[in-house]
Amino acid sequence: MIKQSIKKMICVQFGISLLLLMLMTLVTGLLYPMCITVIAQALFSYQANGSLIELDNRNIGSECIGQLFSKPEYFQGRPSATKPFPYNGIASAGSNLGPSNISLQENIKSRIKYLQNQDPKNTLQIPIELLTSSGSGLDPHLSPNAAYYQISRVAKARRLSEADVKILIDHFTEPRQWFFLGEPRINVLKLNKALDALGQNSNK
Repeated sequence: MIKQSIKKMICVQFGISLLLLMLMTLVTGLLYPMCITVIAQALFSYQANGSLIELDNRNIGSECIGQLFSKPEYFQGRPSATKPFPYNGIASAGSNLGPSNISLQENIKSRIKYLQNQDPKNTLQIPIELLTSSGSGLDPHLSPNAAYYQISRVAKARRLSEADVKILIDHFTEPRQWFFLGEPRINVLKLNKALDALGQNSNK
């Protein structure tokens, strides 16, 4: 009699557990993702699909992930420490090197030399964000000061006036989020895309 009661209780508990497993699988594995997907696509479709930036009906990148720009006619973003190549979206990481680390000091010296060689006549102080990588290695933004530092090089390479380039920078400067979070910033990819468009329009 006792054994039968125990078996019955085990069967009941097993049935309840199986039912809960199926219910939670349905709710958390199917219904919840579907609801979130529908809401995201309806209200935030641009962000939900990767905040992609297009040019001539093709994707050229995302405004959330930086890109490597090395040509003098383009604004360059923060250095990236991701492996095995810069701005690797699936390997987000910083260098984790402290201020006293010899490797960091050598990297900064090398970066200073690189920037000075690109624009030898530039006597402005190099902003620190152009010398050190971000914590994520994917930072797509620059501060206005870091963009201003590069004006002379970009203007010379594109045969544009420095005033026109500065106007473009100011136009693409985004304010603090909700007017109090973060700092003013510029999306490097958007700025470089606008630079290409400006060059094309000036040649017409």
